[in-house]
Amino acid sequence: MVQTDITGRALRTRQLEPIGVEILDADVATLLEDARIPAEILDLLEDNGVIVARGLGLTDEQEVLFARRLGTTVTKRTKGWSAEFPELFSVTMDPDGIAGAYMKSTFEWHIDGTTMETPQKATMLTARDVPADRADTQFASTYSAYDRLGEDEKARYDHLKVWHDLEATHRKFEADPSPEMLERLAAQPPRLQPLVWTHRSGRKSLVLGTNTTYIEGLPEEEGAAVLADLLERATLPEYVYSHEWHVGDLVIWDNRGVLHRAQPYGEHSGRLMMRVTLAGDEPFE
Repeated sequence: MVQTDITGRALRTRQLEPIGVEILDADVATLLEDARIPAEILDLLEDNGVIVARGLGLTDEQEVLFARRLGTTVTKRTKGWSAEFPELFSVTMDPDGIAGAYMKSTFEWHIDGTTMETPQKATMLTARDVPADRADTQFASTYSAYDRLGEDEKARYDHLKVWHDLEATHRKFEADPSPEMLERLAAQPPRLQPLVWTHRSGRKSLVLGTNTTYIEGLPEEEGAAVLADLLERATLPEYVYSHEWHVGDLVIWDNRGVLHRAQPYGEHSGRLMMRVTLAGDEPFE
């Protein structure tokens, strides 16, 4: 469905299936200057989980300026982050970046920041270089995954707690991490999170992904089976939007209610995405 001529709206959109919305006729000047844009974009994220703007072609500076309009940006000055724009992180398997196991872990379904008290609010990626084999990024709604549960399952899972461990995840891909990587991982120690996240809006979502280790209070095998079953059901093909990247595409997703993963790509593929992250303002509850 295409939204047209909605009074007071700056953007025309169409629904993507089974999750997401595409901005039609995206215009850089409108995104950077129109006073209506921040509220519209945040509403679209809340309602749809994923926003796509094809071929927009934002520069590094424009991507940062756009992100700043939407909220507080995450900034760092370490390897992989831009020296000029500390909000920008280079998502690449290039050996000169943070390649190897760190990037390989993004090939698994995950929610960013599950070892934090307050996870990231949203993430945006702009495609700079796209290999011939594309390496799509996939998305699935954790709100919808919760809504599809039976009432007996909701009653069972609503009060369960799950341990998330970033180092354990990393060691699946690299048995002997470097001291530098261990220092990074130690900055986010394991954390116990609710399996069901009750949001301020009243909506509920599942907190799942590759960083989960076991469910508090359940035998290890039983808990692992529950987590694997829920993740499999949340990410069945009929519930997944797979974005086929082209240079210049912009994709934004609501990290509070969306699982994501990149399709695998090689160290020398040339794939390069520029990422900006919006800081979270809603702790797991």
